[in-house]
Amino acid sequence: MTRVLFVAGSGRSGSTLVTNVLGQAEGVFAAGELRYLWQRGAVEDRPCGCGQSFAECPVWTRVMKRLDADPAAVVADLGGRLRMRRLPAMLWRRRVEAHPAVAALYAALGSDLVVDSSKLPPYGLLVDGLPGVETRVLHLVRDPRATAFSWRRRRGLDGPDDPALMSRPPVAKAALLWLVWNATAALLWRRSGRYLRVRYEDFVADPAGVTARIADFAGVRGVDVPHGTVHLAPTHAVAGNPSRHRTGDVAVVADDEWVRGLSRPAFALVTAITAPLLWRWRYPLRRPAAKGG
Repeated sequence: MTRVLFVAGSGRSGSTLVTNVLGQAEGVFAAGELRYLWQRGAVEDRPCGCGQSFAECPVWTRVMKRLDADPAAVVADLGGRLRMRRLPAMLWRRRVEAHPAVAALYAALGSDLVVDSSKLPPYGLLVDGLPGVETRVLHLVRDPRATAFSWRRRRGLDGPDDPALMSRPPVAKAALLWLVWNATAALLWRRSGRYLRVRYEDFVADPAGVTARIADFAGVRGVDVPHGTVHLAPTHAVAGNPSRHRTGDVAVVADDEWVRGLSRPAFALVTAITAPLLWRWRYPLRRPAAKGG
């Protein structure tokens, strides 16, 4: 039986840092966003979190040798299965069929716990239905005004020198994605007994306490709980935020540039779209005061 901690939620919610912190524990494989493994890893040969290209990374070379699959075919198959227009049918059936190679992937990783920060709820539903996989869901949420602001930043997929940029959806689309992804994650798993919701803001305010809570939920022992700073060794996160390449001492601090930087119209628009969940998860409707002013 392979244990998977699936990190659900919206993009730009701090999942990369949380995943890498957990990945420092023995027996934990910080895999990053595994739904992108086939495209960004096997097809495009992008850098692994360890710094080597996917094809040169000894860990992923070993894993891929155990999988009998055409990566391009898996990409096409996942693209068809995970389209958002199919979401109502997925919610009704509570199941997404998986390509055989995806089912084999998690077993091939050979770790006590795989942390998969793919976030997309339909993919999480797919993982949850895999034979031989025991899934727990960490639902990581962040203020939607912060995520919308973060999405607008120009970032290379694998760092500042990468000409290929991460997606930059308009604030309205970012807000809709936040609402749909987070509402769907809560609907699917909050009553399952295998679900923990954590606010990113609480994590950066109390990294030691919240990390310990997550580790206990995931059944992880030996996590070096950070107290404001965490020491990160390289992981083999296959895709995700370029911050997965960061190593050494990393400060766990709030990124609150959005409080000043998000325009008034954008703030009002995102607030209006996401209001149904803002109050439920203790986010203020009004703009918070910026630190130092």
